Amino acid sequence: MSGEPLVVVLIGPGGVGKGTLARRLVERDGHLWLSRSWTTRAPRPHESDLDYAFVGREAFARAIDEGRFLEWAEFHGQLYGTPRPTPPAGHDVLLEIDVQGAEQVKRLVPDAVVVLVTAPDDSSLEARLRGRGDDEAHVRARLASAPAEIERGRRLADRVVVNDDPDRAAGEIVSILEGLRRARRTPAGG
Repeated sequence: MSGEPLVVVLIGPGGVGKGTLARRLVERDGHLWLSRSWTTRAPRPHESDLDYAFVGREAFARAIDEGRFLEWAEFHGQLYGTPRPTPPAGHDVLLEIDVQGAEQVKRLVPDAVVVLVTAPDDSSLEARLRGRGDDEAHVRARLASAPAEIERGRRLADRVVVNDDPDRAAGEIVSILEGLRRARRTPAGG
């Protein structure tokens, strides 16, 4: 088995439930470590410093200059980035990022496993965006960009999971991870 941690990347349009799934995956799988992304946007009403490192543009730009990110991008006028991961020993890395960031990660970590998370339908995605307190302009921008994100994500993804129920979807992803770990432990040809 490889001594390097498995890198698992959750992607999908905003409002699809990546954050909820990431939290459930870490709760259900004791070998996962969730990397906390940085952002320059303000916290949403339900978010805390456990969800993101909320920083100013100047601090973010300094971290870019210092090479501290595995990936970063500007999306809808805000900067988002993933610090280079340092998981505890024996843990795999879980990243919850956008498609553009996942493309950067795949260039640096070619064996990273990308899981595209989708909503069951467009009305579910819209309801989730509205339910998390986004303003109307942000909801419209996210809905407008979602089809292109999903198409780009399908080309990049190793697996696609429909988040019709967070417990079911998390269970599906845990099963995928268990299969990947078994394959890494089994010698080639054995």
